[in-house]
Amino acid sequence: MFWKNKKVLVTGHTGFKGSWLTLWLQQLGADVSGFALPPPTNPNLFTLANVASGMQSIMGDLRDFNQVKKAVTETQPEIIIHMAAQPLVRYSYEAPIETYATNVMGTVHLLEACKQTPSVRTIINVTTDKCYENKEWERGYTEDDRLGGHDPYSNSKACAELVTSAFRHSYFYGDSPIALASVRAGNVIGGGDWAADRLIPDIIKACIEKKPVTLRNPDSTRPWQHVLEPLGGYLLLAEKLYSSPKHYAEGWNFGPDEKDAKPVRWITDFIFNLWQHPDTWQQDKNPKPHEAHYLKLDCGKAKEKLNWHPRWTIEKGLTETVSWYKAWQANKNMRDVTLDQIQRFTNYSGDLS
Repeated sequence: MFWKNKKVLVTGHTGFKGSWLTLWLQQLGADVSGFALPPPTNPNLFTLANVASGMQSIMGDLRDFNQVKKAVTETQPEIIIHMAAQPLVRYSYEAPIETYATNVMGTVHLLEACKQTPSVRTIINVTTDKCYENKEWERGYTEDDRLGGHDPYSNSKACAELVTSAFRHSYFYGDSPIALASVRAGNVIGGGDWAADRLIPDIIKACIEKKPVTLRNPDSTRPWQHVLEPLGGYLLLAEKLYSSPKHYAEGWNFGPDEKDAKPVRWITDFIFNLWQHPDTWQQDKNPKPHEAHYLKLDCGKAKEKLNWHPRWTIEKGLTETVSWYKAWQANKNMRDVTLDQIQRFTNYSGDLS
């Protein structure tokens, strides 16, 4: 009942993760508003699942402070989940100015607008597991590890973490009514993702077109998890922040259990098997910009202090993902399909049926 009629603003609600989160909040009975650029791909989950139905959807650009301020002032949210970003590593090499302007100054714009809006109680800034200085450790990164990032995307998200810390210590402390936390998640999977240079969309496209898929780094290991896993963590953290702001206003990791950190080639072969697609993939031999080879998160803090735990194994998450895309191929009502997956996740008891 916590979310019933709560006024929530989601930035980036037209994106992949934002669309899933917005639908979940609608299902929970929240009064949801969104602020974002138009959907970045065609097709996209926002349109297919009719996410705009039953909410206030505002199209705008984080890089424009006046637009951000107007949206926050108009919607008067109690809770803000900041997901809008330039989220692609490879694209950040091509467009560093856009990446930093969106991910760093966009965050500054939002936090400044919140500072000037009395209704705001809780803010969650969504960054990434890539905000850590990657040393290719086999152990998972903890919230206290050093921030960094080799590429403009990862580095911009580390900067966004520093911005979050600065606002928290400069403005949102003591008697301030605002509690501000940041969240760092791994590589998310799920239906409705068509972003460029992402593994799952590339594999699904290959399956649909019955073609081989080209892998940049087949042996790279990532902390894969279904998109609903970290989103559930964000919702849980928002509840805790709202009721006990002083205890939870800090950084949090939300990643899968260690057994679900799998190499790219394993993910590819598993989806091919589910789709009954010939096991054909090839490695991209072209020169590539730097990407981390090994990266995973230590989520002990969230497990201990929030009692948050992953629900779906990577196998279950991939099975649900393939099921979503097959439903889309069959021209089913994708709003109903997506909401049904959210309900199944919420009610999941641990079996694979």
